[in-house]
Amino acid sequence: MKTESFKSILAKAVLSGLMIGVGGIVYMVVDNKYLGGLMFSFGLFTIIQCGFALYTGKVGYIPENKPIYIREVLITLLGNVIGTGLAALLVSLTRIGAKVHENAAACMAAKTGDAVLSQFVMGIFCGLLMYLAVDNGKRCKKCGSDMSYVFGTAIPVMLFIYCGFNHSVADCFYMFAAGASVRGFVYILMVALGNACGGMFIPIVKKLFDKPVEKAA
Repeated sequence: MKTESFKSILAKAVLSGLMIGVGGIVYMVVDNKYLGGLMFSFGLFTIIQCGFALYTGKVGYIPENKPIYIREVLITLLGNVIGTGLAALLVSLTRIGAKVHENAAACMAAKTGDAVLSQFVMGIFCGLLMYLAVDNGKRCKKCGSDMSYVFGTAIPVMLFIYCGFNHSVADCFYMFAAGASVRGFVYILMVALGNACGGMFIPIVKKLFDKPVEKAA
């Protein structure tokens, strides 16, 4: 199997970061959090539909791939960070930039002020939901089940937003929109680790216990 080039992975990851940034902008400017959560899910839907690269969508598949796949995941995370930073920079140049900054600053103050263990566990829950969203999207695309595709990707995203779970890429956008800091980057790393643990949980369990049953002779 041919390894995808650094530039190709990075480009798709930057595009994903931009899409998550758009979702973050919507969530920051819409007063109704339920509507904002629904609109945010459009970002993931587009990422899956267009075949872009999202860290929280890829990290869960590490147990199912060869070690070289970790390279792809890390490049994806880098590109996602760049994409969210670009989205934050662009929106700061607009008339809605001040509102996005104000709400993002309040959001990040609550997240970075949380206990480290809480940050990590909130990241685990989000990683679990994101794996389910992406995996469902892939399965539904294969069988052409459009309604299941839409709801199966949107509902997990809405759940993590309503519960306040930590999504490393979305939080990257909020951090850049609020103003990047060392504390913010440390928080992102902790959440990214939590997302990885949550995303890999189901694949690891399946790999350990979902063994093929041998047919009787």
